[in-house]
Amino acid sequence: MKNETLPPIEQLSLRMVAMPRDTNPSGDIFGGWIVSLMDIAGGTVAIHASKGRVVLAAINQMSFLRPVFVGDEVSCYAYVDSVGTTSMSVHIEAWVRRPKGGHIHKVTEGIFTFVAIDEARKPRAVPNA
Repeated sequence: MKNETLPPIEQLSLRMVAMPRDTNPSGDIFGGWIVSLMDIAGGTVAIHASKGRVVLAAINQMSFLRPVFVGDEVSCYAYVDSVGTTSMSVHIEAWVRRPKGGHIHKVTEGIFTFVAIDEARKPRAVPNA
């Protein structure tokens, strides 16, 4: 298996296969589909870290490094980078494993801010923040 560097496997949060339904009319995978996967992956990590409900408040940084193709196995790796009173900064990387040859590449990375919220959808303190 050839790769540039290895993904942070211990931080695996989500894995999906890019399908034809995830493309635009030209057959390219939508960037928004990748962002959606990253939102889910980061949100899952933020929910566990905050011990409750969270919402995406901002995408502070986003880099699309390589294209994603139909059939690619997309894996999102996420970890909490920093914690504030009610918010968390989550670093997320998306990597692909190509079906032909098994090559692994980092395709996208970003820093997302999630805010912990209560039942009334108001910001709440992150435990141990």
